[in-house]
Amino acid sequence: MNFCADCGGRVSIRTPAGDHLPRYVCDQCGAVHYENPRLVVGCVPELDGRILLCKRGIEPRRGYWTVPAGFMENGETLQQAAARESHEEALASVQIGSLLTIVHVLPAHQVHVFFRARLRGPEFGVGPESLEVELVDPADIPWGEIAFPSTEFTLRRYLEDRAAGSEPYHFAELTRRFLGAAG
Repeated sequence: MNFCADCGGRVSIRTPAGDHLPRYVCDQCGAVHYENPRLVVGCVPELDGRILLCKRGIEPRRGYWTVPAGFMENGETLQQAAARESHEEALASVQIGSLLTIVHVLPAHQVHVFFRARLRGPEFGVGPESLEVELVDPADIPWGEIAFPSTEFTLRRYLEDRAAGSEPYHFAELTRRFLGAAG
C-alpha cells in the first residue's frame, strides 16, 4: 500500500500509538489501514457416497483438483459463501452441514473454512472457474493432483470421519510457503 484510501496521502509502515504491530498509517490524515487474513470458504459436497471435485480453471493451481471453495464476500455468512462457491464453480445446489475444518494458512494470510455438504440433487456442471467437475468415489480421488494442502487435509479428515460415523471439526496450521495458497 502506497496511498491512503481515505485521503490519497502517502502511507508509511509504523506502529500506531496503543497498538503492538506495524500498520500502514497515512502520513497526512493519520488513518490506520489494517491488513487482516482473508477467509476462503468451501465445502465437501457428497451424493450417494461420492464427492464432488472441481478441476481448477484459474490460477493459482490451474488444472489441479479441489472442492468448491473461494473467498468469502462481505454481507454473507460462512455457510452462504460455501453454498455460493459450489454454485459458481460446479453449478451445484448444496445443503451445507456441519463444520469440518479450519486451516490457518499463515504465509498466505488466509484462513480456510470447510463444511460438510450434501448435493440437493444430481445436477451439477462446469462453472466459469472450472475445467471439469466430477462426482468421484473416495478410492478414485486423485491425491497427487489436489490443488492445495488445506484441501487434502480436509478431504482426508472428511473420509476418516465418515468411516468413523462422526462429525467432529479439525484445525490445522500451515506455516510453510506453498505455491498457490489460495481458494
